[in-house]
Amino acid sequence: MHKLFYHRSRKLTSAWLLGLWLLTSLLILIASPSHANTNIEPQAEAPNQAYQALTDFGDNPGELTARYFVPEKYDNRALVVLLHGCVQEGVTLADKSGLTALASSHHFAVLVPQQSYENNVKACFNWFSNQDTQQDSGEMLSIKNMIAKTQEQLQARQVYLIGLSAGGAMASALLINYPDQFEAGAIIAGLTYPCADNLTKAISCMKSGPAETNHELVDYAKRLHPKRQGWPSLIIWTGLKDTVVNPVNSQRLAQYWAELTQAEPLETKTPHQGYQQSLWKNSVNSTDILLVEINNMNHGISVNQDIKNGGTETDFLINSPISTMVETIKKWQL
Repeated sequence: MHKLFYHRSRKLTSAWLLGLWLLTSLLILIASPSHANTNIEPQAEAPNQAYQALTDFGDNPGELTARYFVPEKYDNRALVVLLHGCVQEGVTLADKSGLTALASSHHFAVLVPQQSYENNVKACFNWFSNQDTQQDSGEMLSIKNMIAKTQEQLQARQVYLIGLSAGGAMASALLINYPDQFEAGAIIAGLTYPCADNLTKAISCMKSGPAETNHELVDYAKRLHPKRQGWPSLIIWTGLKDTVVNPVNSQRLAQYWAELTQAEPLETKTPHQGYQQSLWKNSVNSTDILLVEINNMNHGISVNQDIKNGGTETDFLINSPISTMVETIKKWQL
């Protein structure tokens, strides 16, 4: 398999830099102009001072940074990890999506790894690079170490993972590489892992879904963990009008995860106002998979400003009948 190389000193070759620009520009520029500014600049808001910098978390080959939030009352000992999308500042995403407010009211902590523009010209997690998505390598190892340090420092008993877009693709990789580390995950407008190991495959996957069959994807996961029985539960969110990441990716991810976990369908396309849900469940180990498809939504997180802690509409946070963060935290019973 072709492997992408670049120097961690950030002296990128011109071809690699151009490739990154093409891919990440595609991620941003084809989003619906009604829901995203086509001249997006890095979010320049002052970071939430309630978030503290995470330091001394061990090896950091991905050269990432992170901040974490501990509510005044922290009694359920749960940690939610949020992986942002391209051109996003993670703490701002946590705030505007409603996650920070939910952490305060539900008494769980939040960890936000942060990509840099030195690593990727659009600050996307490098989900399409082997050296950043394989076990104990690159950004994958950096995020793993961040989680382990925060969990130890806060004595968190359970860890949950949320990822949007490129962050959703990295969340897929984390759940497959380190299933022991997570109670459950939520992947929003994301992709399966492994879906791509070069730019050409990444664009193809985004537009058409993974080339591998579900059986091939399951075999890959089982080769990584041949003795594993249970896997984390998973919530998958997609807008059915997503022009950046084809919704077929979310549908395939749900089918693949159901096959991996041997979960049986309980509800198929249950309609609600403006969205529909499909549910699979393994009654033996209580693993479940929930697919939420929002009818008229483009690429991003769904927010509902009429719901308490339901989030605020802005770029890639899209007004919807349902709030991604509220419903995800409710499903996890945090």
